[in-house]
Amino acid sequence: MSASTTTTTVLTARALLLDMDGTIVNSDAVVERCWRRWAERHGLDPEAALKVVHGRQGYATMAVLLPERPMEQNHADNKVMLAEETADTDGVVPVGGAGAFMAAIAELPHALVTSADAALARARMTAAGLPMPEVRITAESVGASKPDPEGFLKGAAELGFAPADCVVFEDSEAGIAAGRAAGMRVVGVGPRAGAHQPTVHVPDLTHLTVTAGADGTLRLEIAG
Repeated sequence: MSASTTTTTVLTARALLLDMDGTIVNSDAVVERCWRRWAERHGLDPEAALKVVHGRQGYATMAVLLPERPMEQNHADNKVMLAEETADTDGVVPVGGAGAFMAAIAELPHALVTSADAALARARMTAAGLPMPEVRITAESVGASKPDPEGFLKGAAELGFAPADCVVFEDSEAGIAAGRAAGMRVVGVGPRAGAHQPTVHVPDLTHLTVTAGADGTLRLEIAG
């Protein structure tokens, strides 16, 4: 196959479940600033810390990085971290193609399933100029962080569809694992996603189109 040859992968679904950070919103600049500061305060290597922060709720990341620390301290620290991240939107931008993608699915069944809390999700979606989905599963909605599938299963249930009828959009190892554990197909988005066995991988959201059939079936065409 020549380098110029492209292939198209087609997935069909009834509903779409969207992660936020790294998937439709590029918030890497903020995430890295806040977590570097946190790692340095705790005597940890910031580069090593950044390898595990994406996709999880903050307290779960802290538990990985400081396994001996009481979980109450992680939850307390996470509140401080969320406040810092919510106040800092410098450099928060949409992922390539996110605006057109969100416009294309505006009237189709979809939900936001994010490890951010409601305030942080709204701050980042607003900063990126993206519409907030009506159905959203945030940190307050679940008892377990990704890679646990709870968030995606709740998103599917709230939309009224079986897990097998949903396609997840994710960028991180934890998020892709959560989608797969929920029994869903996963579109991996961005540079982190390709190494973690998503169903299909795209560099950004300019590489796919979504259309709806008369029977409500969603057709995802992914250019590779």
